[in-house]
Amino acid sequence: MPVQTFEPMTKDFATFDCDAHVTEPARIWERAPEHLTRDELEALKATIWWDAETQQLIVNGRAGAGIGSQSRGGIPGTMRVITNAGPGVKHDIQRALNVRNLNPETALTQEQVAYLDHPGSYEPEPRLLDMDVQGIDQVMIIPTDIDTYPWLQNAVGAKAFCKAYNEWAYEYTLADPERLFFAAMLPMQNPKYAADEVYRVADKGCRVALVRPMDAMGNYPLQPKYEPVWQAMADTGVVYGMHPFPASGILKPSGYAEQYSSAELIRRTVSTSGLPHSLLSNVQNFQAEASLWVTLVLMSGFFERYPTIKAAVFEASSTWLSFLLDECDKAYKLYRNERQLPPLKQLPSETFFQHCITGFEGDEAPPSRFPEFYRDILAWSSDVYHHDGDDAWRAIEMMQQCKLSVDDQARFLGANARRLYRIEPPKTIIRERVCEIQRPDWWPTEAEIEASLAPEASVTHR
Repeated sequence: MPVQTFEPMTKDFATFDCDAHVTEPARIWERAPEHLTRDELEALKATIWWDAETQQLIVNGRAGAGIGSQSRGGIPGTMRVITNAGPGVKHDIQRALNVRNLNPETALTQEQVAYLDHPGSYEPEPRLLDMDVQGIDQVMIIPTDIDTYPWLQNAVGAKAFCKAYNEWAYEYTLADPERLFFAAMLPMQNPKYAADEVYRVADKGCRVALVRPMDAMGNYPLQPKYEPVWQAMADTGVVYGMHPFPASGILKPSGYAEQYSSAELIRRTVSTSGLPHSLLSNVQNFQAEASLWVTLVLMSGFFERYPTIKAAVFEASSTWLSFLLDECDKAYKLYRNERQLPPLKQLPSETFFQHCITGFEGDEAPPSRFPEFYRDILAWSSDVYHHDGDDAWRAIEMMQQCKLSVDDQARFLGANARRLYRIEPPKTIIRERVCEIQRPDWWPTEAEIEASLAPEASVTHR
């Protein structure tokens, strides 16, 4: 069997992956009766239900909604972008396998796609083994189908789903509570339900509650009706986890045409402009939602109203942040006399540094070149098992290329996140890289990988 090899590396600090994903399994619905009241279960069935017989997620009565998180095993001839980036499945490997799929004669078989559908995305025990290879000592797990849940029309059904998901995620972390942590889903459709869920998961030791930068139907979280949610976070110390998503808006009610999400506007621009590239839809829309949220909370005085709340900006990269904070500071200085809201007690950038961290991925170089700015606000995200996911060793390689000090590497890759979440490092840490992984006979060779990286390799001829 072929062996995939890697350069030896070591580290002397504990890493914390602040944004990695689980793929919501059918087990969430199978176990729901154990966690829900009769009324909640009925509302769940009517609102969001995994139909095992047809293998479809049914949302608001619409079959086939979501991105297929619940289906396991993969589909022949495809690369499942939400579960394929496990240990060693680097971007060049994925490229080679995607090129194979262009030709029906070489396309991946059922056995091959099942091999790439990493079980650690669904189950904790295989994930812990993957983490050992990836150099990930601790992880915060986050669901995958986030763009579906804000559109749940029945608030009781949304409450029931969040409760069922959070119970499953909590059980997932019990496999190793020192290494595995979960971010909770909140039913923002009803502020009281959301606040109640914050208190409930806090009692289970949950450190983070997830909120989209805007929810749905124009419900920006900074609207006054959400104050009970923020008070619950202030009372419990649960971190405000702001996680953007592509915001396709597919589940909008019929006839609803207003747009509130910047990410949705970008997605529509992509579809109408004919731009033959995924940059806007896979990068810019995340950054647009995150930058809007940052501007809103800083310029509105949100953290001055809730001075004990801490927040994390997930999956939006971080290079844009220095520019945005500088612009917020300049705008406040220039227009403070025209401001209708109460004056801020300090500059927006000072508030961000006191209350927030921002995620970054391992191949993002600029933060490592600007440690004076990012030193206390940066937290690493692997984004596994999604297609752009990568491991801690790749992040360390990038930091070493940028000549970042080991002390700052330790901050970026773990210490900052643990400080925010109030989590102790594990008693035992991963110190040496696993340098060999046994692979099946069909694994791409170096020559195939090299050939697949050529632009013409992805061009099909008819």
